Amino acid sequence: MGRAKDIIVKVIPSKAANAFVKKNHYSGKVVNMSSLHFGCFLDGRLHGVMSYGSPMDKRNVLPLVDSGIKDTNKRWNEMLELNRMAFDDYLPKYSESRCIAISVRLIKRNAPQIKWILSYSDATQCGDGTIYRASGFKLTQINKNGTIYKLANGEVVAKRGDSKYNFQGAQALKGFQNRYIYLIDKKCKLTVPEIPFTEIDKKGAGMYKGKKITLHERRALEQ
Repeated sequence: MGRAKDIIVKVIPSKAANAFVKKNHYSGKVVNMSSLHFGCFLDGRLHGVMSYGSPMDKRNVLPLVDSGIKDTNKRWNEMLELNRMAFDDYLPKYSESRCIAISVRLIKRNAPQIKWILSYSDATQCGDGTIYRASGFKLTQINKNGTIYKLANGEVVAKRGDSKYNFQGAQALKGFQNRYIYLIDKKCKLTVPEIPFTEIDKKGAGMYKGKKITLHERRALEQ
């Protein structure tokens, strides 16, 4: 693991986290729902941020996991979404999965009511979820993108019902969005099928660092 073991992960203010995300995330945007931010430090400097918060459609995603609690109101605070993750090039190999693992341990220790984590990989612009798979997340959905558009001015945004953007002349980007779930509480169970990672290639949803490439091709390059 090399120097990755020297990384320090701790909670940081939203102002510092958001500034880092805007500079280093491929989208250049933060998620307003983010409320818990972890900073990843090496050699005394911030080189990575993981932002957790509520998902936009929390009532719809809660049924994805059976936590043993039937009352939806009592389940409201049992999960978080990892809704932004940004790292610069200074951190060594395996840093991302190590940082996620540390953040999960900190959440488990300090917020035991959190039983599971949701996250999505943008296989339209960024990647198909390599870091999530390395971190023990389960793949539960591979969807064709239907929300990400390139506006006439070149800006790339997500189209939603309350969007403030003008989508006249916008171009829908082709790609996928993959959904991943991590069960902190191992007594919890998925209520949706776990999808084998091989399905990513079968559906043509492979992407790494913004380039279309299959899992099979990546393994061949690593040999």
